[in-house]
Amino acid sequence: MNESKTFSSRNPGDNKINGNYLAEFVYGATDGTITTFAIMAGAVGASLDSGVILVLGFANLLADGFSMAVSNYLSTKSQRDLDKDSENPKKPLKTAFATFFSFVLIGFIPLLSFTFAFLNSFLEENKFKVSVILTSLAFVIIGLVKGVATGKNKTFSSFETLLVGGIAATIAFVVGYLLRGLVS
Repeated sequence: MNESKTFSSRNPGDNKINGNYLAEFVYGATDGTITTFAIMAGAVGASLDSGVILVLGFANLLADGFSMAVSNYLSTKSQRDLDKDSENPKKPLKTAFATFFSFVLIGFIPLLSFTFAFLNSFLEENKFKVSVILTSLAFVIIGLVKGVATGKNKTFSSFETLLVGGIAATIAFVVGYLLRGLVS
């Protein structure tokens, strides 16, 4: 397989997406969306101010995205060193970049409504509800890409990703709600 192909390239005559960086996309995008939204949901459950939610969300987005990229780099480099005889080893910097890019790009989606809430009163009053909708759409799209790339059922793949993300967000919201008394 040509190393320069990414997860978005297609094989001729095939309905699958080439999966060179599929794992990095799915892992980065899913984790970025789950952790960012979970932090926001926990903060909303704890009734924290929108400014605090944005600080926590962006801090998570960049720091956790960097952490995942570095971890991916070290993991891929270790695997490459272990598989010295492999015909097509992945390049650690490329996999780290793919992880970081998908984490930050897709992980920003839950923050959109909070970031742009100042634009109109509807968005200001419904920023968490809009975030839930946008985040749900992000999970569905991640699952869809995964389903197309693997040739698996796209509906099931989308639902599975949405379910996992929804469970994580629900846990975070409930914990935030239960511990809201710790915040003064």
